[in-house]
Amino acid sequence: MSVSAGIRPIESDLLARGGSRPIVREGSVDIPGGLSLHHGGKLPDVRLAWRLVGAADAPVVCALGGISATRRVCLTEEPRQSWWRQMAGPGRPLDTERCQILSFDYLGGSGESTGPGLGERFPSVSTYDQAEALARLLDRLGVKALRAIAGGSYGGMVALAFGERFPERVERLLVLCATDRPHPLGTAWRTVQRDIVRLAVDSGRGREGLALARALAMSTYRSAEEFAARFAGPAVFEAGRARFPVERYLAARGADYAAQHRPEAFLCLSESIDLHRVEASRICVPTVAVAVREDLLAPPGEVRAMVARLHSARLHEISSVYGHDAFLKESEQLRSVFATVLESA
Repeated sequence: MSVSAGIRPIESDLLARGGSRPIVREGSVDIPGGLSLHHGGKLPDVRLAWRLVGAADAPVVCALGGISATRRVCLTEEPRQSWWRQMAGPGRPLDTERCQILSFDYLGGSGESTGPGLGERFPSVSTYDQAEALARLLDRLGVKALRAIAGGSYGGMVALAFGERFPERVERLLVLCATDRPHPLGTAWRTVQRDIVRLAVDSGRGREGLALARALAMSTYRSAEEFAARFAGPAVFEAGRARFPVERYLAARGADYAAQHRPEAFLCLSESIDLHRVEASRICVPTVAVAVREDLLAPPGEVRAMVARLHSARLHEISSVYGHDAFLKESEQLRSVFATVLESA
C-alpha cells in the first residue's frame, strides 16, 4: 500500500518501537471538492481522520463500529480508547499479524473527521455518504480494494452501503448486528432519545440530555437476562427517594458517553441510522451476516430476511446475554466466523 501526498501524519509507527507489535499509522486527509450528500446539500470542506494498524504489506480490512466508535479500533496507548480491543489485535479474531486494520472517524461524529460544532446543525448524513467517504479515503491511501469490511451495528450498515455502491473495491462483507433497514421499534427508541437531546439543548443542558439519552439507549443494547442477573437487587433510599441498582449503571454509562461525545454529533449519527436504506438485492459482494437471538435492535428475523434478499450471503446465528452488544463482546463465538470471512477472501 502506498501513501499518497496530502496526508498529514498524526503519529508514525507508534507502538512499533518495541519491535514485535504491529505498525500503527494515523493521519488525516482532505477530500478535494467536498462531498455532495445523499439526502441533499453538500459538505464543501471534508476532512477524514484515519488509522491503520498492521504490517505494511498485509491485506487491508476495514473495521467499522457503532455511532460511538472511533478510528481507534485496537492497540492504543490507552486501552480504554480502543473500541474493539476484544476482537481486534495480535492473535485475535481480527488479527493484526495477518492483516492491516483500517478505520476512520465517521462524518458527522464527535471524532476528528468533519462534524458539527457546538450548537451547529449539521446536514443529514447517509450510510451512503459514509461509504463514499471511505472510497475517497482508499483513493488517497492508494488502496485499490479491501480484503473485507467487518462492520458491527452502524458499521454493518455502512458496510452494506459500500458493498452496493463499490462492489469492485471489497472482496467480502462481514455484517454483525445490522440490517439493510432499521426496525421501526428501534427507530421509536432512537426518536425518543433524539427528542430528549433536542429538548435539553434548547434548555441549555445538552450534555445532561445526552447522558439521559445514552442511559435509555443502554437499556436497548443488552438482554433482559443480563439485566436480571446484574440488577435484580432491592432499591436503597437516598435523599428521600428510592434508587435502584440499574439506575447507577445507566447513569454511569450516560455520564461517560456525554463526557466524550457532542449532542450535535449524536443527533446526526442517530438520525443516520434511521435514514439507512440500502437495496440488498443489488449487493453482489459475498456477505456473511451475524444475527444475535437476543438482539432487540437488529432482530434475527430481520437479518434472515435481509440475507434472503442478498445475492451471495450466509447467516450465522448466535445467542448472547449481551444482545446487540454481542459484536463487541463475543470474541470466542465469533472467532470462527471471522476466520471464515478473512481466509476465504
